[in-house]
Amino acid sequence: MTKQIKRTAERSVRSRREGMAMDEDESMHRYGLHPTGADLDEVRDLLTAQIRLENRAQGDGDTELMKLCCVQLFNAGVIDDVPLIWQAKTASMDADGSIDIQLLCGSGLVRTKSFLSGQRLPEAEAALQRLIRCEAAGDFDYFSTKGHSAWYAAYYAP
Repeated sequence: MTKQIKRTAERSVRSRREGMAMDEDESMHRYGLHPTGADLDEVRDLLTAQIRLENRAQGDGDTELMKLCCVQLFNAGVIDDVPLIWQAKTASMDADGSIDIQLLCGSGLVRTKSFLSGQRLPEAEAALQRLIRCEAAGDFDYFSTKGHSAWYAAYYAP
């Protein structure tokens, strides 16, 4: 068994043992890309559990599932989800590479930067500074929430 397959299998066993039997496919089947209402709370809970696993040790969380949860929250456009998406992105090096910075901006770039600048937390400042650097680097040149949502719809299409 290759190292990657073995790691994935071990992660799946750990997740099930800790009550998180959900994987990316199940989350997509259950919530789709545009969850609402109580489903959004479940997505937040699922993401929080995966962040906790990934914070414990890189690879313990399922970064593909974390990414999908962030896409689902992005599509909901709830500004209060920005800190949770940032926690997911910064949970590990793998999560940082997997979760696009644009996923912080489900309410739009300007509104997200304004929200973060109004927070008095080091994490909010770190997220804001990363957004500013990424914007300066051109990562948001053609960004729109509608366009990014459509890109992810194509990405997750069967």
